[in-house]
Amino acid sequence: MTNVSTSKKSDSAPAGSKPHNHKRSLRTVTIVSTFGGLLFGYDTGVINGALPYMQDDLGLTPLTEGLVTSSLLFGAAFGAIFGGRLADRRGRRKTIMALAVVFLLGTLACTFAPNTAVMVLGRLVLGLAVGGASVTVPVYLAEMSPRAMRGRMVTQNELMIVTGQLVAFISNAYLGNTFGDTGGIWRWMIVLATIPAIALWIGMSLMPESPRWLASIGSFGETLGVLRRIRSHEDARVEFDEVKALAVDDYKSKMGGWRDLKAPWLRHIFVVGIGLAVIQQITGVNSIMYYGTQILADAGFGREAALTANIANGVISVLATFVGIWLLGRVGRRRMLITGQIGTTSALLLIGIFSLLLPEGMGRGYVILALTVTFLAFQQGAISPVTWLMLSEIFPQKMRGLGMGASVFVLWMVNFLIGFSFPQLLAAFGISNTFFVFVVLGVGAIAFAARYVPETKGRSLEELETYFRNRKPAAR
Repeated sequence: MTNVSTSKKSDSAPAGSKPHNHKRSLRTVTIVSTFGGLLFGYDTGVINGALPYMQDDLGLTPLTEGLVTSSLLFGAAFGAIFGGRLADRRGRRKTIMALAVVFLLGTLACTFAPNTAVMVLGRLVLGLAVGGASVTVPVYLAEMSPRAMRGRMVTQNELMIVTGQLVAFISNAYLGNTFGDTGGIWRWMIVLATIPAIALWIGMSLMPESPRWLASIGSFGETLGVLRRIRSHEDARVEFDEVKALAVDDYKSKMGGWRDLKAPWLRHIFVVGIGLAVIQQITGVNSIMYYGTQILADAGFGREAALTANIANGVISVLATFVGIWLLGRVGRRRMLITGQIGTTSALLLIGIFSLLLPEGMGRGYVILALTVTFLAFQQGAISPVTWLMLSEIFPQKMRGLGMGASVFVLWMVNFLIGFSFPQLLAAFGISNTFFVFVVLGVGAIAFAARYVPETKGRSLEELETYFRNRKPAAR
């Protein structure tokens, strides 16, 4: 930590902007930074509609199809862990700006890929940006937000993720149905992501750094300046004292590396964080988000009809996220998570049963579509927003980037395994048996959430750190 002596100077530091503008500044920070979530969503969702056209142009097999889809997820795993460490060392704002450049480069590589090998490499690069954004943007939002608004602000990133996926589904459907006979239409589906990547870099160049990260390196004058920009004058002073005190304590305890996991309370947080990451993915959500068009086509829709029907999955994801944001202000995180897990597991069980019992055709297609929509209502309305919010909350300041990076690394690795294996499982065992596997995993997820996940609602980040530090090992 450096410049600790600047705290005296910070008491009289001028405000970065007039106090009455702090709400507008906070809204601007939220909108601009969540363009990272929009890119996350678009780049993971666009493959859903682009894949059928790539099969023709690139000659994909079930194996290479899985590689093209999952290479982004593999890259995202490493982007998460390295992005988290980079955000701890270089700051949240600069890291997000660097990720915007990687988003742009990865998108262009995929757009102009001449063969499967280059496409896999381009998707791998794109994954580094997606993984880095999945860690850094929620942490940035959590550290910028007031306690009462943290749930709403952080989950707005989840809203932007599903909005990005919806935009991808709509653009895929339009381009596929209008220009589907044109060679290389999938390239136009992919290249649209360059626009938000450029907007993210420009926007973040104008945004302030996280006040908590500034405090963690001892820049208390800048910390107070940022807080005055995004808080009322009185709230800025109160929060500054709290942030400064904990930053000094963290520095004295010299936390921040893997060796600190020798402390039982930190090991417990890591177990909870990694568990949250795993149970969010083993619902099988991304089998639907990545292969939804193919699932619907196999269920009875044609290729173009499946592209259009898949928009319903994107629409319900956005609407459910709005509901989830509303619920987070009224319902405990833990209860929402468990309810969501029960809902998704039940929907998957019904998908497996009806896929087995109903004859192939449009009737079965509409039943499967209704159940995937129900599944996504529980996933995007409860599980996903709670997961990303809690991961941004539970880790202490000096380990927030490392802890969330490690958890999201695991999340993306599980995602990778599902994305890679799903088309091969589908080809080998059929839709029913494949979804029955996710049902069994879902039961395990419910048990974990009920046993280990704590409640974090209504506590500041500093209060949560104190709670975990003083928590007795036997308590939940």
